Amino acid sequence: MTDEWGPLGPLVGDWEAAGGLDAAFSHSKGEVLQTPYLEKVTFKPFGPVDNGDQHLYGLDYKTAMWRGDEDNPFHTEVGYWLWDGATDEILRGFVVPRGITVLAGGTAAADATSFTLHAKKGGDLYTIGENQYLAKNASTLSYEVTITITGDTWSYAETTMLQMKEFAEPFAHTDHNTLRRVG
Repeated sequence: MTDEWGPLGPLVGDWEAAGGLDAAFSHSKGEVLQTPYLEKVTFKPFGPVDNGDQHLYGLDYKTAMWRGDEDNPFHTEVGYWLWDGATDEILRGFVVPRGITVLAGGTAAADATSFTLHAKKGGDLYTIGENQYLAKNASTLSYEVTITITGDTWSYAETTMLQMKEFAEPFAHTDHNTLRRVG
């Protein structure tokens, strides 16, 4: 499933990992913590989606992350990964139920096993939208993720730059994980 979906094809399926690491400010502890997490991701293929002459193939995805033995995930996302084979454009559009949406993008060859997507607040193409609370207290300035696919594993390293009221300078919230195919 790599032709129409380009570099996204190998991601189709169910994935899990217990080795994620989240570097984020903890409001309850008043400090930056390095927190390990368990993650589960599902990618389901669809397409084509036609916009005039444009033909997109995509993956509908859901992800959830848990710290320790918590019953409820501390982070969830839903969204789409999209591939435009005519322009080699990859898009990732997602919503986090804290009041933020991201449309990140970049380009890669159809057979690429690594690619980087980015978005910035107020960006012309790839942009970030957020609610009033986040804009005032923890505004997302930019987002970047690098994906690397190797057989039955894939990994990501992402950095979200935040302007937080707790810090004078922008703060780099980072996450990384390597997931293994489970279905």
